This record gives sequence, C-alpha cells and structure tokens, in this order.
Amino acid sequence: MLQHLDHLVSLGIDAIWISPWYPSPLHDGGYDVADYCDIDPRYGTLAQADTLIARAHDNGLRIIIDLVPNHCSIDHPLFRAALAAGPGSPERDLFIFRDGRGPDGDQPPNNWPAHFGGSAWQRVVGPDGMPEQWYLHLFAPEQPDWNWTNPAVPAFFDDVLRFWFDRDVDGFRIDVADSCAKDMALPDLPAGTGGDVAGETKYPGHPFFDRPELEAIHRRWRMVADEYADTPQGPRIFVSEAYLGPTHRLAAYTTEGRLHMTFNFDALLTEWSYASQRAMIEATLAGYGAVGAPSTWVLGNHDQPRVVSRYGRTATGALFTAEDGLGRRAAKGPDRDEDLALGRRRARAAALLELALPGGAYVYQGDELGLQEVDLPDEVLQDPIWERSGHTVKGRDGCRVPLPWSGDRPPYGFSPEDATSPPWLPQPDWADRTVAAQAGDPASFLTLYREALAIRHRHPALGDGTLRWSADAPAGVLAFDREPGFSCWVNFGPAPVALPAGVTVLLTSAPSVTGDLAPDQAVWFTY
Repeated sequence: MLQHLDHLVSLGIDAIWISPWYPSPLHDGGYDVADYCDIDPRYGTLAQADTLIARAHDNGLRIIIDLVPNHCSIDHPLFRAALAAGPGSPERDLFIFRDGRGPDGDQPPNNWPAHFGGSAWQRVVGPDGMPEQWYLHLFAPEQPDWNWTNPAVPAFFDDVLRFWFDRDVDGFRIDVADSCAKDMALPDLPAGTGGDVAGETKYPGHPFFDRPELEAIHRRWRMVADEYADTPQGPRIFVSEAYLGPTHRLAAYTTEGRLHMTFNFDALLTEWSYASQRAMIEATLAGYGAVGAPSTWVLGNHDQPRVVSRYGRTATGALFTAEDGLGRRAAKGPDRDEDLALGRRRARAAALLELALPGGAYVYQGDELGLQEVDLPDEVLQDPIWERSGHTVKGRDGCRVPLPWSGDRPPYGFSPEDATSPPWLPQPDWADRTVAAQAGDPASFLTLYREALAIRHRHPALGDGTLRWSADAPAGVLAFDREPGFSCWVNFGPAPVALPAGVTVLLTSAPSVTGDLAPDQAVWFTY
C-alpha cells in the first residue's frame, strides 16, 4: 500500500479502512485472526505498518483497521490452549464449549446455523482420540466464538484496542458488531427461522443477534477510545458493520457513548429505483438524525457483488420501504443477464448520488475504477461459503480480485516485478480499467471520482448538513437541494429531462455534458 499511497491522496479521500492485516491461516480472508497484535508476514511487518500510518497522517489521511471481536482463529494460542486444557477448564471458558445432546453427546448443543452453511457447532476430539465437547462458531469451523460473558475476554480486547491506538491507528471497523453477545442458555431457534441469516430473521430477542448485552460491550470500547480524545492526534472512532434493520435498530448503535457511526447497508442493498432510493434516504436521515449521529452511504464492499454488476442486472437490489426496511441479500456470482454498459452508467450516477448526500461516504476499493464482479473458475475459489454450501454458492471472491494498477496483462502491476507467484485470485482482461489507463482520461471512472471528491471537499453545501427535496423536479427524477445553492438530480425515468434554465453544471455522471439529463444519469449544479 505504501507504493500506492499517492493514488489514494490524488483520489481525494479522507481515511483508509484496511481489512484484517493480522497473522491468519486465511480460512476466511483474514477474519480468522491468530494474533490481534501483529502483522501477517505476507503483508509486511509492524515497522512497515507504523510507517504506513505515519505517511498517511503526513498526507492528511486517517487509518481505520478491522477489529474482529466475535471470533478468532483455531490457530489463536488461547484457543489452542482451550483445546489442550479439556472440559471445565478456565481456558475453555474463554470460548463457548458445551456437551452435545443425545445419549452419546453426538448431536450439536442446539440448532443454531453457521453463517457460511451447516451447523454452528464443531465437535472436538480429546487426547485419547475420543469425541468430546462441541464449540460454537457462528461463521466457519475455523473461527471459534469468544465468550463475552467471561470478564477476561473484554479485558483482552481492551488491550488490543490500546495496542493499536498507541501505534496511532485512528479507529476500528467493528466486524459483525451485532453478534458478540449471546443468550448463554443457548436456546434453539424457533421453527421457521432456519439457517437464513437475513436481516429480517434478526427478530427482537434473537439468541445471538442484536442482544441487549451488546450495549455494555460497545460502551466499554468507547470508553477506551475516549482515553485518547485529548491526544495530539485527536479522537479515535468506531464504525459498526452489521446487517440489521429497520433503520432505528442499527441507529441505536450510534447513540451517545456507543459507536460513532455505522455502515449503511440499506444504501448498498436497495434496488436502483426512484421509490426505493428515496424511501431509503429518508429513513436513513430520520433514523440517524433522531440519535444525533451522522448518516453514512455505501455502494459496495467485500461481501457483496460489485456495484457495476449489480446495477447491470434485471434485479438491481431489494425493494425498500420505510416501514420494513430490507434484509441482507446473499452474495452471488455474475448473472447471465448482466449488462455492464448499463451497470457502469448507473454506477456513475450512483456515485454522484452517494457523494451528494449529507454525512459520510465509503468507497470500496476498485469501485472508483468501475470494476465488475469477476466470474471466477471453480478451482480458484477460496471463500468458505463455496465449501460450506457444497459448491452451490460461489460466494464473495468475485468482488475481491486484486486491483489493476498498470500494464496490459495480469497482474497489472499488483505484484512486485520479482514476484514468483501470481496474486491469490486471477484477474480478467482489465487493461482498460487500470489506474494508469484511466488517470489521463477525462471520461473515466477514476476522473469522475476525483472530480466529485474534489467538489465535495470544497463546496460548502456538501458533507454534513441537511437536504430539501425539490418539489418542481420532473417525474422520475430524484432531486434535492443543499444550501448554499447546490442541487443533485438523478434521472430514474425512461426519457431525458431538461435541466432548469440558468443553472451552472458542476459535474455530470455522463462523460460529456449535454442539454438534457438522460436516463440513469446524475448531475450536480448550482443555482
């Protein structure tokens, strides 16, 4: 990342979120952490991480890293000690071990499903080679869940937070921020909730989602962060990652004294339509406004198909209603009806919509290049979803393909020139999508993002604040004003529409400005 820091600076962002860089056997892309206070040697060293943090700060960028508090790796020393110590030991109480059901204990302790398929319980074998207890893993079997009712676990994570805050990290993205706490009576899920982990199944009182005990955990983290508020670097922050609805439930995580903000996955999952987009925006602004927290906007991440591909499909997302919100949609590979030209047109418009809204905005790496979901061959897939689904769901690897930086063939400048092996996933023909190819092209995705972010930084109407819906916009046009003197229009209708007379166009999602706003295009203008 050090050699490409200039790309991030020229892009115009304010902070970098780095997905897990900890030592890990990589059973789930690094979210199986073997050591929370070190850097995986495949990525570098602690000294190099310190250099990155310092250089980022020198360039006005903040660094946010992942905290994975729900689970660790089977290779974590504390879990290895738990396996060796045996049933009833203090070491095992750091995790959630239970005897099995049935005469021989050969049935899982309850019917909880794992997120990646199958049971959430894995049976272990004792030193004598005989099966014994089961441990809980809400994700892959290689990711045992911590027992947050044991005081040693929150104390352990206090030390992890301080370790990285002392190294000048600016904050943490909290992985699965809604599932650390469990009902330790371990009741069965009611019939009908099954193995679906969609947002709509996270009912109030759920045994492992959005438990009331989470509030104390969040507030404890916040107290640690607040210890650093008066340092020269300034406040440290937390960003919640949780698929949870309706909006008011997730907004509660950002009440005073808890986490600072959340990823807004409603924005990512909502279909590309006037009605759903407007309802989602209104619900977001109202929900977070009610608790005094900033709204956030997200178009893509490492768990969902890339925005260019999603928006090029017949089904672009989920219907959003303010009353019900929407649930999580499972990641999947490319659809056969995918129209990348249409998807890129809509993705460009969506970028201007996202960056014009009040609050914070997140850009997933590669979306600024207009990258599409990659249809990878089965033999290279690494996502645990692929294995746990019995090779029926490809999972998330298609949005995790390494970025193309330069050149006309793989690895497109991603690997060092002396690299002896290719990147972890193969790249498609992206010669026209590299950073180098787009940097000097006024019609490119990269140029659009650079110009939009530059305007966002300098225009007094953008960033924090409020919006007012435009009452006189043509039918099918999502239009709002922000003071002073800024408007954003997005045409969801079937035909071009004329802009108001006398306005000054700041930026359009189309490669060139014309007199009318075409379907699936957006424009920023002043009046």
